[in-house]
Amino acid sequence: MKTKEELPACPVVTTVSLIGSKWKLLIMRNLLARPWRFNELRKDLDGISQKVLTDSLRSMEADGLVVRTVYAEVPPRVEYALSPLGESMKPIIKSMETWGLAYKSGTLPGTAEEPA
Repeated sequence: MKTKEELPACPVVTTVSLIGSKWKLLIMRNLLARPWRFNELRKDLDGISQKVLTDSLRSMEADGLVVRTVYAEVPPRVEYALSPLGESMKPIIKSMETWGLAYKSGTLPGTAEEPA
């Protein structure tokens, strides 16, 4: 997790630095539903490379958003889940979902199709 001195002064920039990539947002979207295994995430997130998924999960774990749990089984099982800090971002992701649905349906100001 970053120290206060390492964080940008602007709170919006702080949030974007933590979840601002396309893949981090989609990983969080999935983890809001339940814990996922690495290969499940890779298969579900069409187009993500193994390296990008690994780097994103490591970064999110270092920032305190994701918890990685290794189970002592043979073969080893690893699951990723949102931490309480990651869970606190649920309203942000939900708001993005709501806005996206409204945009797609044309119900936001300026999105309704004009009559020809």
